[in-house]
Amino acid sequence: MTDTKDDKTLTVAPKKTLTLKRPGIEQGTVRQNFSHGRTKSVVVETKKRKFSAPGEQREASPVITPAAPKPAVTVAPPPNVERTPRPSPTVRPAGGDRGGVVLNSLSRGEMDARRRALEEAKVREVEERARAVEDAKRRAEEDERRQRERLESARRQAEEEARIQAEAEASRRAEEEARRRAPEADTADEDEKPITKPRSVAAASPSAAAPGGGAGASIRRTPLKPEVAPAKPTKTKGEDDRRRGKLTLTAATSDGDGRSRSLSSMRRRQEKFKRSMQQGEREKIAREVVLPETITVQELASRMAERAVDLIKYFMKQGQMMTPGSVLDADTAELIANEFGHTVRRVSDSDIEEGLFNIRDQDDTLQSRSPVVTIMGHVDHGKTSLLDAIREASVVSGEAGGITQHIGAYQVEKNGQKITFLDTPGHEAFTAMRARGAQATDIAILVVAADDSVMPQTIESISHAKAAGVPIIVAINKVDKPAADAQKVRTQLLQHEVFVESMGGEVLDVEVSAKTGAGLDKLLEAILLQSEILDLKANPDRTAEGVVIEAQLDKGRGPVATILVQTGTLKTGDIIVAGNVYGKVRALVNDQGKMVPEAAPSMPVEVLGLSGTPSAGDRFAVVETEARAREISEYRQRVARDKAVARQSGQRGSLEQMMSQLQNSGLKEFPLVIKADVQGSAEAIVAALDKLGTDEVRARIVHVGAGAITESDVSLAETSNAVIIGFNVRANKQARTAADQAGIEVRYYNIIYNLVDDVKQAMSGLLSPERRETFLGNAEILEVFNITKTGKVAGCRVTEGKVERGAGVRLIRDNVVIHEGTLKTLKRFKDEVGEVPVGQECGMAFQNYEDIRQGDVIECFRVEMITRTL
Repeated sequence: MTDTKDDKTLTVAPKKTLTLKRPGIEQGTVRQNFSHGRTKSVVVETKKRKFSAPGEQREASPVITPAAPKPAVTVAPPPNVERTPRPSPTVRPAGGDRGGVVLNSLSRGEMDARRRALEEAKVREVEERARAVEDAKRRAEEDERRQRERLESARRQAEEEARIQAEAEASRRAEEEARRRAPEADTADEDEKPITKPRSVAAASPSAAAPGGGAGASIRRTPLKPEVAPAKPTKTKGEDDRRRGKLTLTAATSDGDGRSRSLSSMRRRQEKFKRSMQQGEREKIAREVVLPETITVQELASRMAERAVDLIKYFMKQGQMMTPGSVLDADTAELIANEFGHTVRRVSDSDIEEGLFNIRDQDDTLQSRSPVVTIMGHVDHGKTSLLDAIREASVVSGEAGGITQHIGAYQVEKNGQKITFLDTPGHEAFTAMRARGAQATDIAILVVAADDSVMPQTIESISHAKAAGVPIIVAINKVDKPAADAQKVRTQLLQHEVFVESMGGEVLDVEVSAKTGAGLDKLLEAILLQSEILDLKANPDRTAEGVVIEAQLDKGRGPVATILVQTGTLKTGDIIVAGNVYGKVRALVNDQGKMVPEAAPSMPVEVLGLSGTPSAGDRFAVVETEARAREISEYRQRVARDKAVARQSGQRGSLEQMMSQLQNSGLKEFPLVIKADVQGSAEAIVAALDKLGTDEVRARIVHVGAGAITESDVSLAETSNAVIIGFNVRANKQARTAADQAGIEVRYYNIIYNLVDDVKQAMSGLLSPERRETFLGNAEILEVFNITKTGKVAGCRVTEGKVERGAGVRLIRDNVVIHEGTLKTLKRFKDEVGEVPVGQECGMAFQNYEDIRQGDVIECFRVEMITRTL
């Protein structure tokens, strides 16, 4: 912009707009296009760098002397860069650069710091040069080593090629020798065959075609590329060249076509030639094939070292279509293996349990153990009271009704020796529990009340003890009562082949009193004496084995199993398998309720940590790993499930069969859901209820288990219309609410007598009442009258008994029952009467029946329905 004033021209620069743009930066806009059609503009900034030519003098700038300058740091240049001598700090050019330092402002300390920095830079430079020389030396050594390795590899490759060439030459000579031995006619035919030119020759020398017309003129030639140097003459590869080893770098870069046989191909050809030269087939190797219960075709072929295709072909010949994944049973697989010439060794899934039980111990590892004593006998003969007197505890007060309903396991000490006692129930419903106690014991104590003598459960206990093969000690209890007669007990035992010592036998007998404590020491001494005779031993330094005495589901502790260790030592942390459940032992509790770290042989303990509640009587064993425990448990669960399915399928049948059975038999069922505190009690309840069944009615156990009554039990009872019975257990709040809403009856019991009696009474209500017929009298038809609007009326005389109106009648003709029904009318003269006695005449008419004749006999009877009981 220019302005003229007083002949003077004044030039004014235009005003610059204020902006946030930084100096030295250029802005541009870039438009972005996206695939869906949308675009976007983006601002891009470009920063320009200022470059100055070497030797260019910058504009002088005023010298600024800082108040407190920082010491400069000198960086040493690399060793291969020529160093330019720096001007002395005493001289400063007038137009120095920005990094200039005023001499007058440097102190002595700063000068010393700069001198030290220069010295350190020189030292670093010397170290870097030494390090560079060392790296160069190491690289040279590495290159030399690699060169040696390459030469060694090339040498080995050359030796391998030479060996292969020698083998090929030997093979060729063998072929020529075999061809020379062939008939002359075959040789002549081979000589007459035209020799075909190798494809490589035709491809490498196009000039071999006819140069002129004729056939050669019709060949279409490809244009040749211009070559700088004349092409080398191609070499025709013959059969010998084709056999030369595998493809190498030299062969690949040569002018040939690079075709050659690989090393594997050469070996296969040599093996094929050797097999063809051998006479006869290769001998088949017979193998022992291990066959499980099921196996696939592919797995069977692998174990026989055969091809799966061959097995499939065999099946196709037999008319079966199989795939490699098809599953075969053990019998079919054995047939196939024998057909292919192999031997078979059958294994089953149960082999997983091998080595679990009955491991034989060495005699030198056995040590003496405590005896296990089972107290058996009739109910109310004082078994538990006798054990209480020995233990100086009170167990009977904790049992409902004063009878034992569980197997109790306790351990006492006498003269420094421990004795393990198992107390079994005496009620008849607990037969299985008594048998289980006899099998897990060493000595059986038969308790017989002196005032009650031998009873049914006493005889049963004797049978269990003899079946288990354990010695018996007879304890004649209640000798303090006035009516006690011990000699009578000994005499009655003779009838059951129990001969006590006082009667000339070998069975020990002791007279005791659980109330006064008399004879208890003699009983314990007899037990110790009998155990010394038995010489009981076990190996405590091995994995534990034993038997489950009782099992229950505790609300706070989960599944709890009372076990008896028979051999080995059970420790906390061991992995055990009991029946179809397994688990890791979390805690061991003895009979006094104390936690113990381990359980020795003949020691009863409670085990916590199992995955479920085992069945009473199951054997347990310690396994090495949890994986094996899981496999054994799954196998046992699968076996139990298969048995249950087979049992149900055998009972199920078709719908028509079920309906016909119900119509023919008229069987009625009383469904029950039973929950008990322990497995043994539930087992005893089921056994007692099974005995109540008849041909007309029986108890159907929908579900039985140990533990409290839950909502799932109520749902199951609602579905099956069953009654829930709780034995020493209660239903929780949710289960009670669900039962009230569904209208399900829940009954609680703590004595097995009452439970069995109530179920028996309820099942009796399902019995159809008995039809009882009472004879009233006979009447003979004298005349038949046909009356209008009434029909036929028989004029009769009562010849026997009496005839009542409303009773049942039968019309008998020639001693054959013609009709059975009721009377429509009974008249004497013209009046309706209730009954007609013998010797009088009356008129009778049948309901809906008129085929009556003179001389027929009418029999009158009364029917009564009587309620039946089991």
